[in-house]
Amino acid sequence: MRILMTADPIGGVWTYALELAQGLGEKGVDVAIATMGAPLTREQRLEIQQLPGLEVFESRFKLEWMDDPWADIARAGEWLLQLETQLQPDIVHLNGYVHGALPWCTSTLIVGHSCVLSWWQAVKGKAAPRDWDRYRQAITQGLQATERVIAPSHAMLAALQQHYGPLPECRVIPNGRNPARFRPGEKSEIILSVGRLWDEAKNLSVLEQVASDLEWPIYVAGELRHPQGGAVEPEQVRLLGRLSCPALIPWLAQAAIYALPARYEPFGLSILEAGLAGCALVLGDIPSLREIWREAALFVPPDDIEALRHSLKGLIANPERRKILAVKARDRALKFTSQRMAAGYLAVYAELANANMQSDQAEATCKS
Repeated sequence: MRILMTADPIGGVWTYALELAQGLGEKGVDVAIATMGAPLTREQRLEIQQLPGLEVFESRFKLEWMDDPWADIARAGEWLLQLETQLQPDIVHLNGYVHGALPWCTSTLIVGHSCVLSWWQAVKGKAAPRDWDRYRQAITQGLQATERVIAPSHAMLAALQQHYGPLPECRVIPNGRNPARFRPGEKSEIILSVGRLWDEAKNLSVLEQVASDLEWPIYVAGELRHPQGGAVEPEQVRLLGRLSCPALIPWLAQAAIYALPARYEPFGLSILEAGLAGCALVLGDIPSLREIWREAALFVPPDDIEALRHSLKGLIANPERRKILAVKARDRALKFTSQRMAAGYLAVYAELANANMQSDQAEATCKS
């Protein structure tokens, strides 16, 4: 089987795509990834080299959530259809929305990792302004034209149904990571967080507000600069910059506490990595993170700075509680493996391939 998959190298979708491609490759599935949104970094090119057999086709077409993307979206559509002709995939796996409406010859599925309308509702507390009407219309058309819609959590799937439904057949397939890569190490008295510092959804600015009150330092790994310009300049947390996965693993292994008081996080791959690495988790109290982590984390209202300060201080002062939470987090994280994720997608690919085969047979019977 051959899969043509789209991805962007800006956020967690890149990590997800490579993890899934590796898992599928181990099952004999060939994957070609078409990238859009930004050029690949040197570290990302090195990651590709470690996955023999993975084909990557790179572009810089704007993504659908970027400023004035529509001319690029159209050109990217032509490019993707050319790739379909060239590669002859069995399934087109889209990690974006609008290109679901292209005249594909192949069965398609869309994975909804996040979207602007649910982001806006969660982060701003109100509906997105009318400026996003064209986006809403294009995303709806893409979702309703595809054959399967996948989300990494029930909370994200509900958001897609709310903003763009009714949708075609849907399924939840949680993201996964290879637990062998993220093992607990000897813990140090540090708090770690990972995320785009410019992204209001990650809500990392509240860590800046509590950092000076804590006995332990807070380290933050992530991009400071917005891809469309501008940057944040925190002063109280210790910045690590954007780290590749190999560079991040030692930090996860030694961090006793991982904090991400997110306002919006449909799954949270960095949290999964922290859980596998045996960090005690302090997370934003939002439906998706409650769904995934249940009793294996402490939850704080994203805008309640005092609750965040109290939770972090309490964990710093109580090593036994940290240990219990860390064990719970790792036990829970071990349920979200890359093998489980790959098996979920293989099942959907097989459904679509079988449906195609039956359709082709029925068409041949009619013609005869």
